[in-house]
Amino acid sequence: MSVPARDAMTREERRAGMGLAAIFALRMLGLFLILPVFAVHAATIPGGDDLTLVGLAIGAYGLTQACLQIAYGAASDRFGRKPVIVFGLVLFVLGSVVAAMADGIHMIIVGRVLQGAGAISAAVTALAADLTRDQHRTKVMAMIGSSIGLVFALSMVAAPLLYAAVGMDGIFWLTAVLAAGAIGVLLWAVPVAPPVPRATGRLIDVLRDGQLMRLNFGVFALHLIQTTMWVMVPSALVASGGLPMPEHWKVYLPAVLLSFVVMVPAVIVAERRDKLKPVFNAAIVLLAIVQIGLWLFGDGLIPLALLLTLFFVAFNVLEATQPSWISRIAQPGSKGTALGVYNTLQSIGLFLGGVLGGWLGQAFGPAAVSLSCAALALVWLALASTMNPPPLRAAPAGASR
Repeated sequence: MSVPARDAMTREERRAGMGLAAIFALRMLGLFLILPVFAVHAATIPGGDDLTLVGLAIGAYGLTQACLQIAYGAASDRFGRKPVIVFGLVLFVLGSVVAAMADGIHMIIVGRVLQGAGAISAAVTALAADLTRDQHRTKVMAMIGSSIGLVFALSMVAAPLLYAAVGMDGIFWLTAVLAAGAIGVLLWAVPVAPPVPRATGRLIDVLRDGQLMRLNFGVFALHLIQTTMWVMVPSALVASGGLPMPEHWKVYLPAVLLSFVVMVPAVIVAERRDKLKPVFNAAIVLLAIVQIGLWLFGDGLIPLALLLTLFFVAFNVLEATQPSWISRIAQPGSKGTALGVYNTLQSIGLFLGGVLGGWLGQAFGPAAVSLSCAALALVWLALASTMNPPPLRAAPAGASR
């Protein structure tokens, strides 16, 4: 039975997209929940007065992610996607338990390293590609990317309230429960994957692809900036904003809601009107403006609230569009490898963001952190401006532009 090229997503494709987006969301929510509160909490635990160690605790997750993403992708090609994803989620649960039971900064770092050893992002994204047809893959990748942006925004609102209610150990226990829930979603909600085709792409081919590597640099820059900001922002809200941490949700909630009001139309324009490049570049410009704004006007509650709103807009747009873009330009025989490299660079950004943010803040102060992030965003903009994305939708036969 033939399937029309432009038909709607099947029930199985929708189920796969929603299930895999939920797995990403459950796992990433647990990770993001520590960002708004950990830097302030660390001052209350042994070793937490060293900002470099605090940054390492935030970014250590990304170190093991970076080391293992390609290995997990290759393992999923050999042993199947689902077994590898389950194994990674089990490690994530164990790491969350170690961090929950830690009595100082060093054991929390150990727990975060173990969490990162569950490097399943490439395997999950490859499974999404296995379960969807080419004409609908962009929608599923955007669904997964949007879920990450959504849970990041949700964590910014929920974390201060949860911290006030259950403390940092309670948040780590919650991350363990969420990851266990993701295992259940994978086993019972995500459709059975087809046999994995034999890989034909080579790592060197991916590394030589200029468009892919520019996108890889982009995801590295985005997550480095994201993690670096949350080494400094919670403390800034307390010190210069005069807002106790349990009340940070009063800033995050309006910022998140307003950001989605802007982000959703922007993504729709990018997809339906074939305006991906201008929307993408505008989001990078906005990211740079936020960092310059934090340098110039980062004192006081109102400036911080406005700048955080703009950051959420930029982050959510970029997080929703990048996975879709990279899945479209990767060659069919290299998709698993390309996604493994992409997620590796994302993880390196998460790790270095914590470490460099902590070191720069400790050695040179918050201004140096913001200026460094602004410079990185401008480098990214220069690279992105030379990219030419493929059309997000194939034009009907005989159509002209």
